[in-house]
Amino acid sequence: MGALSSLRVLDLTQVLAGPYCTMLLADMGADVVKIERPGGDLIRPNPPFVDDAEEEAYGGYFQSVNRGKRSLEIDLGSETGRGEFLSLVEEADVVVENYRAGTMERFDLGYETLRAYNRELIYSSIRGFGDPRTGETNRQGQPSFDLIAQALGGVMEITGHEDGPPTKVGPGIGDLFTATLNCIGILAALHHREQTGEGQYVDTAMYDAMISMTERAIYQHSYTGESPTRQGNSHPTLFPYDAFETTDGYVVIAAFGTNHWQELCAVMDRSDLADGYPTTGSRLEHRESLRETILEWTRQRSSQTVIDALEGEVPVAPVQNTADIFDDPHVHDREMLVSVEQPGADRQVDIAGSPIKMSETPPRPRGRAPLLDEHRAELLERNGRQEGIEQGAETD
Repeated sequence: MGALSSLRVLDLTQVLAGPYCTMLLADMGADVVKIERPGGDLIRPNPPFVDDAEEEAYGGYFQSVNRGKRSLEIDLGSETGRGEFLSLVEEADVVVENYRAGTMERFDLGYETLRAYNRELIYSSIRGFGDPRTGETNRQGQPSFDLIAQALGGVMEITGHEDGPPTKVGPGIGDLFTATLNCIGILAALHHREQTGEGQYVDTAMYDAMISMTERAIYQHSYTGESPTRQGNSHPTLFPYDAFETTDGYVVIAAFGTNHWQELCAVMDRSDLADGYPTTGSRLEHRESLRETILEWTRQRSSQTVIDALEGEVPVAPVQNTADIFDDPHVHDREMLVSVEQPGADRQVDIAGSPIKMSETPPRPRGRAPLLDEHRAELLERNGRQEGIEQGAETD
């Protein structure tokens, strides 16, 4: 039993932001019904595949963020499809969608319509620029993707090397962080409903989320009047806090506290540096020359040698690739790699586990992603519901 096992979530989302949000809810036990348009989620055919793409039901992208859900293929533009969806809304706790603003209204399935069917419904939207209900702007209705959100929200401007171009963060944080915030909003709305019996509208915009994520840049600009820009792996107010090259890779060292700085200097056999730069301000003022000194020391040693010398006294870690992650016992001990079935392939695949740990109701991926329309019978045809919907559509 998961913490959210009493909840039914209707998931109208596709691609990444919405599916990641509802995946978090599914991992915590919610019954997430993925309502897919005819043909299914756009990312079902996206690679990678284990073997032959023609034999496998979907690729790794879809598997990763849709695990543990049930699938129902519905054409919301048809009377039958609309009836099917509304029959589910009557018993649902949450509806999540990530269409452009106004799309659900064109189906006559917007928040106000669904609320008339279910007064306690939590209706949640994830959009590039938010919904007019929570703050109308001239950008609403425009398409948005992770790259757009990172560019507008200032993430790209502060990411990359000082002499290089603006650079997006590797993972799709414009989607993933927005999705996580939306999940938090849904949980807060559910708590409010428990207290009052009232449902409500929850809205999270990708642009807004990126501004929240770049919080440091916002207050720096307000305090100084200057726009922060790229400075590689270093930190604007902490030193040393950077990546350093070794003979076989890179390590990161975060020795900005005076105690950490003194220990680093001792390990390098440079007590003169500890005495010469005893304060944060003095180290920041001379960061370039000090960085070169540390770099001279690390470049002569392997990553493991540097880590062995500092670990336990100074925050230090290797810069790992995914092969390193798969080999790390910590990752396995924390159940952060989970094996699931890959329909059409001859072996299981690994996906990322849940980082949310709970003592009594631990979240976990609850099986593979669904086949398209896999759960129609159990969701609609049980107790003659499908027959009633079709008769209602014919009457209409």
